[in-house]
Amino acid sequence: MGSAPQGNVDTVVLIHGLWMTPRSWEGWVDRYQAHGLRVLAPSWPGMEGEVEQLRDDPTPIAGQRIADIVDHYEQTIRALPRPPIIMGHSIGGLITQLLLDRGFGAAGVGVHSVAIKGVVKLPLSTLRSGFSILRNPANRHRAVPFTQDDFHYAFGNTMSRADSDRAWQRYAVPGAGHVLFESAFANLDPNSVAEVDTRRDDRAPLLLITGGADHVVPPGVVRSNAALYTKSRALTAYHPFPGRSHFTVGEQGWEEVADFALNWALEAAAMPRAATIASESPRR
Repeated sequence: MGSAPQGNVDTVVLIHGLWMTPRSWEGWVDRYQAHGLRVLAPSWPGMEGEVEQLRDDPTPIAGQRIADIVDHYEQTIRALPRPPIIMGHSIGGLITQLLLDRGFGAAGVGVHSVAIKGVVKLPLSTLRSGFSILRNPANRHRAVPFTQDDFHYAFGNTMSRADSDRAWQRYAVPGAGHVLFESAFANLDPNSVAEVDTRRDDRAPLLLITGGADHVVPPGVVRSNAALYTKSRALTAYHPFPGRSHFTVGEQGWEEVADFALNWALEAAAMPRAATIASESPRR
């Protein structure tokens, strides 16, 4: 990989997404630790149990709220001696952007990030991916099962059905209804917790990665998210990986994505902050 800690950055904080637990980062944790980094992959608050436990009793999932999740990771980051690189997958990418907006992190990476408030695109594939939750308003207060069929469409669409089912067995948990409703309908909520001050010039550098075959957050959604930062002079980058699904953190070839994310973040974090502020609005 060729990456190693640079400057004062020695820690990476990984934030998992909806329907997942920290187990989804297992390959990334090992890979980053092998290069001398401290890697923290905390669960969402109350979701410390293993995948199998959370399937048997999804009660901790039903209580999740975006604001509580952000506060939880803020506490983790505040306890560190220096700002870490923050990386989040899916909803974790939204959490990453919210944390950067609060002034945390040496650099941030959204891996197939769910969009912040202001992105009006809501593709049919996104709606279908979350249909098991969004079809019933009462699911806002529930942990909704994520079936093998759900997983294969939303996460495993570039995988064989057998490989997708094996990934579902190892990684998938029910989805937090309230979190998905908060995210999906952020533009209808004047007090949405998914809102970010996209004009800030003093936030840490941000990279948004997308996958060409992602059904949950297709490339157009991530591009639109990046474009919201056009009026900020802080460093924002966008990078597509053709042919990759929403399960990019675990599907074949995940190493390329992990290496690119870390190399970019380490280089951006090592730059003097003044050098990460563009003299004019950066191109997207």
